[in-house]
Amino acid sequence: MAGMIPVASAMQEGPKGPDHAWHQPIAERVATLSRRVLAWVRLRKIPNHEKRVAFILNSSPCASVEANVGAAAHLDALESVVRILRNLRDQGYRVDVPESGDALAREILEKRAVNEFRWTTVEDIVRRGGALGLVDSPTYEGWFDELDPGLRAQMIRSWGAPPGAELDGVPPAMVHNGSIVVSGLPFGNVVVCTQPKRGCAGSRCDGQVCRILHDPALPPPHHYLAAYRYLERVFRADVIIHVGTHGTLEFLPGKSAALSGSCLPDAVIGSLPFLYIYNSDNPSEGTIAKRRGSAVIVDHMQTVMAPTGTYGVLQELEDRVSEYRKYRDSDQAKAHALEHQITDLVRSANLGNDLALSGPDAGFDEVLYGIHRVLSGITATRIPEGMHIFGSVPEGERRARFIATTLNYDGSVHTLLSGLMGLDSRISESETALIRVLDRYAEDLVGRILSGTDSGDAAGQVLGDRLVARDPEGLASFAGRVRDLAVRMASSDEIGSLANGMAGGYIPPGPSGLISRGKTEILPTGRNFYSLDPRAVPTPAAWTVGSRLADLTIGKYWDEHREYPENVAMLWMASDIMWADGEQFAQILALIGVEPVWEHGRLKSFRVIPPGELGRPRIDVTVRVSGILRDCFSPCIELLDDAIAAVAALDEPETVNYLRKHSGPGEETPRIFGAPKGTYGMGVNLAVYASAWEEVQDLADVFIYWNGFAYGRGRFGVEARAAFVSRLQSVDLTFNKTATDEYDLLGCCCYFGSHGGLTAAARSVSGRKVEAYYGDTRNVNQAEVRTLAEEIRRVVRTKLLNPQWIEGLKAHGYTGASEIARRAGRVYGWDATTGEVDDWIFDGIARTFFLDDENREFFREHNIWAMEEMGRRLLEAHERGLWVADEEALSGLREAYLAIEGDLEAELGEVTGRLQGGGIDVITSGEIAGWRETMEQAGVHTRNRKPAG
Repeated sequence: MAGMIPVASAMQEGPKGPDHAWHQPIAERVATLSRRVLAWVRLRKIPNHEKRVAFILNSSPCASVEANVGAAAHLDALESVVRILRNLRDQGYRVDVPESGDALAREILEKRAVNEFRWTTVEDIVRRGGALGLVDSPTYEGWFDELDPGLRAQMIRSWGAPPGAELDGVPPAMVHNGSIVVSGLPFGNVVVCTQPKRGCAGSRCDGQVCRILHDPALPPPHHYLAAYRYLERVFRADVIIHVGTHGTLEFLPGKSAALSGSCLPDAVIGSLPFLYIYNSDNPSEGTIAKRRGSAVIVDHMQTVMAPTGTYGVLQELEDRVSEYRKYRDSDQAKAHALEHQITDLVRSANLGNDLALSGPDAGFDEVLYGIHRVLSGITATRIPEGMHIFGSVPEGERRARFIATTLNYDGSVHTLLSGLMGLDSRISESETALIRVLDRYAEDLVGRILSGTDSGDAAGQVLGDRLVARDPEGLASFAGRVRDLAVRMASSDEIGSLANGMAGGYIPPGPSGLISRGKTEILPTGRNFYSLDPRAVPTPAAWTVGSRLADLTIGKYWDEHREYPENVAMLWMASDIMWADGEQFAQILALIGVEPVWEHGRLKSFRVIPPGELGRPRIDVTVRVSGILRDCFSPCIELLDDAIAAVAALDEPETVNYLRKHSGPGEETPRIFGAPKGTYGMGVNLAVYASAWEEVQDLADVFIYWNGFAYGRGRFGVEARAAFVSRLQSVDLTFNKTATDEYDLLGCCCYFGSHGGLTAAARSVSGRKVEAYYGDTRNVNQAEVRTLAEEIRRVVRTKLLNPQWIEGLKAHGYTGASEIARRAGRVYGWDATTGEVDDWIFDGIARTFFLDDENREFFREHNIWAMEEMGRRLLEAHERGLWVADEEALSGLREAYLAIEGDLEAELGEVTGRLQGGGIDVITSGEIAGWRETMEQAGVHTRNRKPAG
């Protein structure tokens, strides 16, 4: 059990000072620890045929409960559960197994074994058979009385006395005839449930019922506690398993570490042994699950990343450009005709905003350069080949593709192959055709090595007469890496490891991170991953990349404005530390003009770079830090704050030190901000999904309200909204970055909520057109900085509208449709917050998924709820004026949406209780008295608010 359960105690000084201190046990914590240890030990003694197991699927209410059962990052959670159940049955568990993940989804939705939402009332859940159980008031009150008195008071204040009451127009959560409904389905001694909703209640989604939008520290409704207690006390679960990255339990309010009974994650999970199936690439959030949720991680492999290329009009454009280069010098008449064709294709492909031409008289070579830049951005991107299924290991061609892509994270495989072919090892991303050829050769070479062919012979078979050079050492080294990675993959036993944990066995630890950045040591998966030492970042390698990124950011702004940016607003997330070894941390240090000082491989301090050596002004920064980085890497925040304070205090002219220029006289100006301590999130994504905004200023207000708390040396969550607003007034650009193809700005609503919200706030407060930039260090040797609009277009073209990506997800049925719809909804979120989404993108989504017969029928068959959610978001974007639609696309969308509504209404049958369905209710803070007053008391300027009615 060592390392599985945290030990709770308190330090107290002895009579001779801190060197003679002792630990004073806390009785309540010792009792909690003892119960949890006994529960884990008990797992070893219960026969499998008696063991009772509860699976908890993630729920995404903001993006439709019905459309998103089992939502998980890069994991087909529903199919994974089915395969786990088959394994449990083989091990003697009493369990009934659904036919497939899609069959499980159908049963959950037919019985409405979900939480109340737009298309589902609590009465409907009970009527259809989706209620696993009912918890009457006396039973729940007994459970409720066990809570810390402070927690009880918070929940009553927020949701009324047990089992809940209507407050300010918000109904009680999941209450039917005075009892709390716990939804879920039984499968023998196993139940499958969806996680309760975090901060709302009822079958509506709007700014009024989204209570957490008004209060980041809001406790969950009574239904949340009742569901977990029911599993523990009534169903008598021996172990609980959360499926996929990630749920909400570990992000409930409470301390960041060393939790007590007054912290909600600790209070909710009780003494249940808690196993958590988690993506091995997400150590930052997984650490929170371990630290705050007492979870034991069982990590899973990342999905296969596949090369992609052009398609449709983009493929035709690439072909015409290749043809043009062939005839440019030999047949000018044909070349001239091709120029016209290329120009027309540029227009058809909506590349006008991407070419960055110098003016209307730009030469055709400049047009070609812009085309190559866009096409190479597509070719250089790797896309996920569907989703991972827990317990599976890629085989055959997929295994070769996984290994080839992984080992080429730094371009070394392409370099090896180009050397064997006698080509320049420095391959430009504009050489799209060559890159595709090298990708195919790499997969073929890996496949032959895995089949047992000698590496030299394999190279000859793959390259044929193109093999003009020999590199036996390079090939032998490559073959060794291939075999090592293949062995690591084959050694992964995710389901076996989970089963061992369910038997109270030891799950060995292992490293975590991005295999796409060369961290092959994360394999084999099925381990309880750990994080890293925060004192080791930024690494020297990350400093090289980060300082380059700072130069690129400043240089891009200079090229566009012919002046330096004085204040750069940065979104700083824990993924920068855990994925990229602190590249953005290094970038921030470089912007202000300091460099790290290391000692024995650890960051010791920093050195202020003299002005003459720096060669430019010191750029001021305003940093929005994520809650996970705040909790896991506070030493990084403190060192950054020390560096900022040192630079701001320098006796330098304001013309070369913008930090000093923007600092008040004789005062230390906070520059690092985030959500209140003990809470997570930024609020804006909730407001967007709940339609709780009329103008972008509403979203700016929400962002300021949630994130105006200062952090740094001696500051931990100090309310500083006025200082935050003051900082935003001088922001010239906002910045975030990507470090991997596995995640992008459409991969999570937190990205548009944070970077989009920060941009909206800076523009609103300053009254200026604040630029929004996006960095790219997927290839550390070729760091780039683009505009946010350019990055959105790149991601949409490579994934959302890419037939290859779409087909990969369609193979996952219900779950794949859910993922597609969520990404389309995030496009809407980016446009709501920044206005940086081109109209053709919305046109493309409508045409691809609503006007295309095959894709439309796929959604109608597998997940019509996801199609409804996607269609409603598109129509809302048009109604708000965010999308000036192509008439054909809009007409087709409206026709399809009406048909979807008809199908859903027919499926619903007779419904009792209030049902929102596809309706949109725009309710902002100005229309809700309590929220408006809270915002005003917090000093957030609420503009042109309607009086509460």
